[in-house]
Amino acid sequence: MHPSQPRQWLSPYWLLLVLPPLFWAGNFIVGRAVRDSLPPMSLSLWRWVIALALILPFALKHLRKDWPFYIRHPWLLARLSLTGVVGFTCLTYIGLRDTSAANALLLNSCIPVLIALFGALFYRQRLHGMQNAGLLLSCAGVLVIITHGDVQALLKLSFSHGDLIVFCAMVSFAFYTLWSRSVPAEVNRIGLMAAQIAVALLALIPLWWIETSQGAVAHWDADSLMALLYLGVFPSVLGYLLFTLAVARFGAAQAALCIHLIPVFGAVLAVTFLGESLHLYHALGMAGILTGIWLALRVRSTTVSPGERRSLP
Repeated sequence: MHPSQPRQWLSPYWLLLVLPPLFWAGNFIVGRAVRDSLPPMSLSLWRWVIALALILPFALKHLRKDWPFYIRHPWLLARLSLTGVVGFTCLTYIGLRDTSAANALLLNSCIPVLIALFGALFYRQRLHGMQNAGLLLSCAGVLVIITHGDVQALLKLSFSHGDLIVFCAMVSFAFYTLWSRSVPAEVNRIGLMAAQIAVALLALIPLWWIETSQGAVAHWDADSLMALLYLGVFPSVLGYLLFTLAVARFGAAQAALCIHLIPVFGAVLAVTFLGESLHLYHALGMAGILTGIWLALRVRSTTVSPGERRSLP
C-alpha cells in the first residue's frame, strides 16, 4: 500500500509521522522550562542515560543478533550517534539559551529543505514537482505560525550566534536522517537505538565533565527530575525510534516533512501548559503544513526506486 491510496490514511503507519514531532515539540517546551536548573550537557547526558536504561533490556537480544553489522560498519554507527544524538541534542540546548523561540522554530523548519538539498548534492536524489510544491507549502505554513501571520515580522528577525548554533543542530539532524537510510531494514531498530545511545554516551560524558568543571552544575528538584523522565522516554526513545521507522517506510525527504508538525504541536502544548491562546494564523499555518505533507507523500509510489521499496518493512 502507498500513501496515494485513500485507505492508507487510516493506516496506523501514519502514527510514525505524527508521534515523533509531538514528542519533540514537548522536548522544546520542557527543555526551555528547565534551562536555568539543568545546563545543556547535563540535560543531554542524563536524558540519554535514562533512555538507555529503559531500552537496553529490550535491545540486548537484538544487539547480539546484529552485532556483526555493527562490527562491519563502525563508522556508520558513529556518524548516526554523533549527528542524531550528540550533535542535534547538545547544539539545540546550547542554542536555545541564546536565541528566541521564534528563531529556533524558523530554523527547525529548515531541516526538510536541508535534507532535500543534501540528498540532491551528495546522493543524487531527485525531487519531483509535487514534492517541491508540498515542501514549499509546508514551509509557508510554518512561517505563518512563526510570524503570527505578519510577513513583516519575518523581515525583523535578527540572527545571533545562538541562531547559528541551532542551525548547526539542524544540519546535524539532516545528515542523520540521510545516513539512517543506509541501515538495512533487517537490522532491528530497537537494537540500533541502544547502540547509538551507547556510542553517544562515550562522547557526552567528557562534554558533561568539562561543563561541570567550569561551574555549570545541575540543580535537582522534583521539576527537573520529571523533566528528565519525560525527555528520557518520549523524545529520546519513542521519538527517535518511530522516526527511524518512518524514514524506512516513507523515505528520508517525505518523513522529514513531519518535522513541520513540531510548531503545530508546540502551539497546542503551549496553550495547554503555558496558558497561551490560539489564533487564526495558527489554523492557517496548520492547514498549509498538513496540505503540504499530503501533497509530498502522494508521490511516494512514483519517487521510490524498486530497490528501496524492497527494503521497506
